[in-house]
Amino acid sequence: MLIVDAQVHIWGGGSPTNPAHRQVSSFSADDLLKEMDEAGIDAAVIHPPSWDPGADALAIEAARQHPDRLSVLGKFPLDAPESRSLVDGWKQQPGMLGLRFSFLQPHQQTWPTDGTMDWLWPAAARAGVPIALSPAFSAASFVPAVGQIADRHPEVRLSVVHMGRPSGSKDEAAFATLPELLALAKYPNVAVKATGAPSYSSASYPFENIHNYLHQIYDAFGPERMFWGTDITRMPCSWRQCVTLFTEELPWLSASDKELIMGRALCEWLDWKLP
Repeated sequence: MLIVDAQVHIWGGGSPTNPAHRQVSSFSADDLLKEMDEAGIDAAVIHPPSWDPGADALAIEAARQHPDRLSVLGKFPLDAPESRSLVDGWKQQPGMLGLRFSFLQPHQQTWPTDGTMDWLWPAAARAGVPIALSPAFSAASFVPAVGQIADRHPEVRLSVVHMGRPSGSKDEAAFATLPELLALAKYPNVAVKATGAPSYSSASYPFENIHNYLHQIYDAFGPERMFWGTDITRMPCSWRQCVTLFTEELPWLSASDKELIMGRALCEWLDWKLP
């Protein structure tokens, strides 16, 4: 089974500003690959974190050196006029498969709806660039906005990071807006990254109190649009347990479902031609 992590970070510019992540000044591509080897992870998609200004360059260099193991969903300042010229040639960078945006600052959280991003969708459609969107702290307003974008721009492939769950929430509270997420399944151009699932449970492995939520997401989106992943540097368990949560603890997943969810479906979505 090909196992591809839909979201990891590497950095070298100081400790993360998010205290949930490992508080180390550097987590390099070599560090990442060592842990991937130990856990049996075949490949991973790097999302350059916002706390390190040099993370984008680190990610591209890592993907250049390890094209069969690492790729990138990059970013640029959405409100900078010069960014508008970047999309057409975006995927010409080594390992670059698309874009990923988080709206971590208060002034950014209206960007999907206030017109700031309106230029991006036709540009992404023209260039065939898939886009991942993270809810950050405002899932209640963010998830419906994704539906509006998907409806207006059906040719743009969108994925919702972390199942649309708000940062810092757990258990029932973390999934309070799950009905809004499930409603996005009607748009064939929307997928869900089931990344970081263990972090949304206060229970211990195998995190049984969130299994029903994962089942509902699977029922709505199917294995072709549900992508496993970790955000490993903030997980409360080992990388191997993040894998076995899906491969051993969810009996309603068939063998073919696991093949898709654990990596093949993500590669198809991003057009990552791995062996």
